[in-house]
Amino acid sequence: MAGEGSFPGFDIMQLLIIDALNLIRRIYAVQTTQHQDEASQLAATRATVEQVARKLLGQFTPSHVVAVFDGAPEGFRHRLFPDYKAGRPPMPGPLAAHMDELQQSLWQLGIDALLSDTDEADDLIATLANTLAAHRRQVTIISTDKGFCQLLNPWVRLWDHFNQRWLDSAHVQQQYGLAVGQLVDYWALTGVSGSGIKGVPGIGPKRAKSLLQQHGSLDQLLMAPAETRDEKTVHQHGSQALLARQLVRLVDDIELGFNLKDLRYRR
Repeated sequence: MAGEGSFPGFDIMQLLIIDALNLIRRIYAVQTTQHQDEASQLAATRATVEQVARKLLGQFTPSHVVAVFDGAPEGFRHRLFPDYKAGRPPMPGPLAAHMDELQQSLWQLGIDALLSDTDEADDLIATLANTLAAHRRQVTIISTDKGFCQLLNPWVRLWDHFNQRWLDSAHVQQQYGLAVGQLVDYWALTGVSGSGIKGVPGIGPKRAKSLLQQHGSLDQLLMAPAETRDEKTVHQHGSQALLARQLVRLVDDIELGFNLKDLRYRR
């Protein structure tokens, strides 16, 4: 994406990014407990998605908005680590078959869909968010995925709609005892079970936090002499930690192939 000349209405730009499958799958899971037959579950899911989308548009009054879907079942992370997300349950068949209708519902509300055959939704979101942030424009991501916390800065914020709270730097400090800039290294050490990413054996949250509080970063930890048992463990499994970090870190330089004016929200 090019420079400021590519951003019509740049001065008032505020982008709302909806992590679509994060939102839809959680809503669908609730509806399957409240309705017995498939048609009712899907109808209730669609109605609730529309209701939530309207609420978010009213709450954040964006100038631009997009719902990002995951269209790439396999990408570079699978090539680096074949077991990436291997244990994750697939999308329920009825919901997958209903996805086009849900995208159409959002489009009728003025929310376009973005998905890629080669890139994961998280990386598309990271690219959009950091592109705007680099130009000091406000971005709000709607998701419960704490992996997006690595993107937090004065221009990028993360809203958990289901718990009605900001996942901000104060949350990161309270949850992890670390700065936002240390999160990727933290997950590289602990691994991310939900994605099947293995960290360093024997290094759990407490030990990872302690190591990063002492050394600052994974790179500095690997460069320092290994004196304690935990430091020796990390050195022994350094290549595994570096691979995990590559898997955890979001990519933010994808060629999106469209102009942000295409995402303008027309009320």
